[in-house]
Amino acid sequence: MSVNVSDNNIVRIFDTTLRDGEQSPGASMTCEQKVIIARQLEKLGVDVIEAGFAASSEGDFDSVVRVCKEVTQPRVLSLARSQEGDITKALKAVEHAKNPGIHVFIATSDIHLKHKLRMSREQVLAAAVKAVSYAKEHIDYIETNLELMETLGEKLYLSQLVERPPTNG
Repeated sequence: MSVNVSDNNIVRIFDTTLRDGEQSPGASMTCEQKVIIARQLEKLGVDVIEAGFAASSEGDFDSVVRVCKEVTQPRVLSLARSQEGDITKALKAVEHAKNPGIHVFIATSDIHLKHKLRMSREQVLAAAVKAVSYAKEHIDYIETNLELMETLGEKLYLSQLVERPPTNG
């Protein structure tokens, strides 16, 4: 599946049910349930399935692997934090997918930087570039995501986070 991100006339359906569904209290799914849902998403013509967060648990890793083996049309991704260990685990989980990819994210708000990551803006920017660069050494399809909690008043910082990892990685 070749993706031309500059084609503005195409809408791609990116489904996160198999990952986000796990974050709802009392709504966890078994591996088999995730496979059944993934097959249905494929029948519906979903373009991209985020199958899980492989580094979060062995169960989630196994579910991502199973989904990758069961569906053939959609691109199948694993979520990963901007850490080499997470990315390596995600890469391993999607290696059997016909159309593999990973989705790398990093927290960017000042609240997250101070309390969650304990990093400066410059350190987060460097970590994002390093993560995407590492991922690009191993896989062609990478989604990136900035975990936001603040207003868009920090446009320069956000624009650097959006522009630098893909161009330098």
